[in-house]
Amino acid sequence: MSFEVISMEQLENKYPCRADFIRILYSMISNPQENFPQAIYISGHTGTGKTAIVKDFLKTPGFKTFRAVHVNCVECYSTKILYEHILEVLLASEARCDTFKEFVEILRLSNVEVGNAFVIALDNADRLRDMDNNILPSLLRLQEFTGLNICVLLISQIPLEKYHCKTGLSEIISLYTPQYTKVETLKILSGNFENNLRMVRSRINSTSCEESRQNQCAIVDQITQEFYNNYLNVFLSVFYKACRDVPELKITASKCFFTYIEPVLNGTVEITDVARLWRNIAAPLRSSLSQVYMRFDKSEKEVRCFARSQNYEGNSADNSLRKLAQTFELPFYGKYLLIAAFLASHNSAKEDKRLFVKHHGKQRKRMQSVNAKAKVAEKMSSSLGPKSFSLDRLLAIFYAILDEKVGLTCNLLSQISTLVHLKLLGFVSGENNVMDGSARLQCTVGLEFVLYIGKIVGFNVYQYLCDFA
Repeated sequence: MSFEVISMEQLENKYPCRADFIRILYSMISNPQENFPQAIYISGHTGTGKTAIVKDFLKTPGFKTFRAVHVNCVECYSTKILYEHILEVLLASEARCDTFKEFVEILRLSNVEVGNAFVIALDNADRLRDMDNNILPSLLRLQEFTGLNICVLLISQIPLEKYHCKTGLSEIISLYTPQYTKVETLKILSGNFENNLRMVRSRINSTSCEESRQNQCAIVDQITQEFYNNYLNVFLSVFYKACRDVPELKITASKCFFTYIEPVLNGTVEITDVARLWRNIAAPLRSSLSQVYMRFDKSEKEVRCFARSQNYEGNSADNSLRKLAQTFELPFYGKYLLIAAFLASHNSAKEDKRLFVKHHGKQRKRMQSVNAKAKVAEKMSSSLGPKSFSLDRLLAIFYAILDEKVGLTCNLLSQISTLVHLKLLGFVSGENNVMDGSARLQCTVGLEFVLYIGKIVGFNVYQYLCDFA
């Protein structure tokens, strides 16, 4: 790995909300002349900056005797590929290596100058559990086996306690990167201000005529950091509960920013009229909420129609969305679990008996319930975004909508994990407490997507939504 000298101050400025984490890491791995720890385990949720910080951190020392390699264990899926890739980068030479014993011997016999130090960063380190049983404990004692100053960084989303191998785990230094708070997320997203302005100018130059281009560019020059932060506050008020993944929030915030300032560019809304800007962006933001983690865009015409009408039944089916739904080759029960998750996220728990129990008795018509059904589109549950639900409620709805009887097996529970891995479901709390029932999840897909999944299995989703039933 080639190094460019990056000071710790520059690194802290680049990651302002991870200053404490960077200082701790810097105190342990900064001077190649000192003995490194044998292993450091870095864990945390996706999107908390673990990998990005480590990659930049490995450029900080700037010492010629410092060698480092970053390995993604998803790509190096076998021990042979893993060993050979590490040796190729660290020693700058290709070497055939089939076993850990050969790996250690090549490192020991290499022409390493005195004072050389090594750092091996293994991203997605939980994949090591799928390899040979001895690889994890062996890597943790690599410094002892080789007699070299080597530190192994293990980066993973799962906590250390999830590893079944206990040998050597007590000697690991564990570091945790917590999820960003709302204030920290706002601070990080605000750093993308200049990039978004450049994106807006580029879009204006490519779509507008000469006269309007000059007027709109003049308006863009008036946009301040405070204006952008006000937009981010509106954006996070909708998205923060549903998604904490900062890279994904950056992408979505950039996509929605042009829609936010479009009335200002057209001259229909003043740049200081925050209330009208909020009314214009509220519906498109809720529409984008159903597209988090999905790389497709609705046309601007459809977004405007959504903002005006908010009529799910009247909107035409989106071809890209249909194709996306069809590309997810989910198991049969996995499709029903996703439908059940959507129903749990967009129905009130008080409505479950009426919707899913066949003989629930008569429901008395009160004026209160009549008024509740006479909802305007903005107050529909399917428009307000997903709510959290428990695993017990998910399974109860799943068994209620499934015609056939199926036992609660490990295979069925693993399909819930698959939906989480595909970002179709997300944990709101209690990720480590799934089996005791205290975990709460959230469905991240929209109504249109679930409607297509329902068509595939022949299930009428509308029939079980309290907004339409």
